[in-house]
Amino acid sequence: MPAVTVDNVLALPRLTETAPDATPRPVLAVTTAPTGYEGEGFPVRRAFAGIEMRHLDPFIHMDQMGEVNYAPGEPKGTPWHPHRGFETVTYMIDGTMEHQDSNGGGGVISGGDTQWMTAGGGILHIEAPPEHLVMSGGLFHGVQLWVNLPKNNKMAAPRYQDITGSKVALLSSPDGGALVRVIAGELDGHHGPGSTYTPITLLHATIAPGASVTLPWNPEFNALAYVLAGDGAVGTDRRPVHMGQTTVFGRGDTITISAADTQDSRTESLEVFVLGGKPIREPVAMAGPFVMNTKAEVIQAFEDFQAGRLGSIPAAHETLGSESSE
Repeated sequence: MPAVTVDNVLALPRLTETAPDATPRPVLAVTTAPTGYEGEGFPVRRAFAGIEMRHLDPFIHMDQMGEVNYAPGEPKGTPWHPHRGFETVTYMIDGTMEHQDSNGGGGVISGGDTQWMTAGGGILHIEAPPEHLVMSGGLFHGVQLWVNLPKNNKMAAPRYQDITGSKVALLSSPDGGALVRVIAGELDGHHGPGSTYTPITLLHATIAPGASVTLPWNPEFNALAYVLAGDGAVGTDRRPVHMGQTTVFGRGDTITISAADTQDSRTESLEVFVLGGKPIREPVAMAGPFVMNTKAEVIQAFEDFQAGRLGSIPAAHETLGSESSE
């Protein structure tokens, strides 16, 4: 699991030692993600299944894509499809993905890169492995997250952010046992490159066997931790967790995550995607690719899409789009 790595973790800025009066966040729940398929048939784990919206807010949905090792000709993506009312965040750990949208945004992301698309008032986009990867096959692993937009920003102009792995903030735990990559938001005074409408923090932590990391966390934010790979424990009471499980934390100032002393043969360390944000606390009406505040707004989104008001597929890709949609 390469993502972004460093030769010497101890050369990085270090997280501040936990203050004696800090309140650890308790573990409210640990859920196990069911498996499914997305797009043209690539396997996913539904990370937020079974979690109440009040604990997720401002997030809506998250899939762990893969980890899967494709044979030649097997890699799959998603056909052209619409979105409105939220942001999609695609974080690649292994493999390569191409993105294009009807607003002119797009690019190629690979290990440690992030594509951040604000759908806002409406956009069409496509995500697919490049042709050479389809031909050769290979390892594919990533995360896609949906971030809600407040009512006042749901119809914002679409935008695209290409966040290369070289831009993320890299931090070390005080003892060097954990490498923390800050993708968006702020952690202990260090800021990630992702620009967001909603105050959030997103990070990917790699925790060495037997090591533990305590993260200072904004007390106004919700807090979630999803295990991408490996075995470990969460909270000060060390509740066991493993790959495919999501931890919901309660209120407090810090999050503690520990790696098991030994990992399986496929995993060198505990890999965790940690996220949280300030709850929007607005009604959510969601259907398919649209996340709005009311059912009427969702119906309007479908009507606008059918009428072509959410954008159009670029001419060079119309044939590809129509074939992929069948």
